[in-house]
Amino acid sequence: MEQVEFTIEGRNAVIEAYRSGRTIDKLYIQDGCQDGPVMTIKREARKQDTLIKYVTKERLDQLSETGRHQGVIACAAAYAYVEVEDILQVAKEKGESPFVILLDNIEDPHNLGAIIRTANLAGAHGVIIPKNRAVGLTATVAKASAGALNYTPVAKVTNLSKTIEALKKEGLWFVCADMDGTVMYDLDLKGPIGLVIGSEGEGVGRLVKEKCDLTALIPMKGNIDSLNASVAAGVLAYEIVRQRRG
Repeated sequence: MEQVEFTIEGRNAVIEAYRSGRTIDKLYIQDGCQDGPVMTIKREARKQDTLIKYVTKERLDQLSETGRHQGVIACAAAYAYVEVEDILQVAKEKGESPFVILLDNIEDPHNLGAIIRTANLAGAHGVIIPKNRAVGLTATVAKASAGALNYTPVAKVTNLSKTIEALKKEGLWFVCADMDGTVMYDLDLKGPIGLVIGSEGEGVGRLVKEKCDLTALIPMKGNIDSLNASVAAGVLAYEIVRQRRG
């Protein structure tokens, strides 16, 4: 069963969450619900560009913690997101070349939390995740980050490819982890950089990969052909750290 945390259940509760400015990652609405309160929730969701999923009553019953969902369950972020510009500002204030980690298709909250922890320790200025097909900042993510989420800003964007294009205009260039790439030790990973990591199952999506300037292969000698996404992020992040120190 999909893990959903920090849920808000009931029509009035969800409406008030939106009106209070609470960040809603995902909204589950029962198929066929079209009354006034639900239409109000849909309008608020569109304003915030919330992902809406229409599901059966049985599915909502599974997700519900109270049994009183009234056909609507919202999944709220455990922590507030920042804007991409805020991440660049962190680098500027530190007088450092920007180092950003972008995640594509990371749906496991433990992976996201571990990557945020690595990002903090490796000196990355922030993490960028997409709105769709990705886990948000749940309590499990916060726990897995071992406190790093309190110090590492996370931005959520509609389109990773367009975000990469915008960041290129700010002087960043991008490297993604890929099995068909160049061995990471043979790449120049210095300067303002964005590191793109995909899931171990699907990797980085084609459209996002096409926007990257380089693809990096992590050399492996074992009998299996892939690393856990958070481990891959750590290996490549620390190769960037090594080269930036040089």
